Amino acid sequence: EVQLVESGGGLVQAGGSLRLSCAASGFTFDDYAIGWFRQAPGNQRDLVAFITADGRTNHVDSVKGRFTISRDNAKNTVYLEMNSLKPEDTAVYYCRYNDNKLYWGQGTQVTVSS
Repeated sequence: EVQLVESGGGLVQAGGSLRLSCAASGFTFDDYAIGWFRQAPGNQRDLVAFITADGRTNHVDSVKGRFTISRDNAKNTVYLEMNSLKPEDTAVYYCRYNDNKLYWGQGTQVTVSS
């Protein structure tokens, strides 16, 4: 059974940092890209960053220079290091894996206070 479990969210002041983790199981983790997405209340779920199986990364413009996605294949885990957080980063953050079917984790709440 495919499972994606996010953790690491919380409440932080603007300018602070958080590190999110996405622990994966039930598939050959090394072979797949993983993405981080976020969804604020009333908004659609948007891509934040993704990392390919061979470690190439892409970050959307709004988080470039502040967020960094990485993966540890030995731990079947993808991370999202978030620095210089802004109130507009407040959202539920999800990781996703795509194997001709989309698999999502349950999400972790990030709240940035001004």
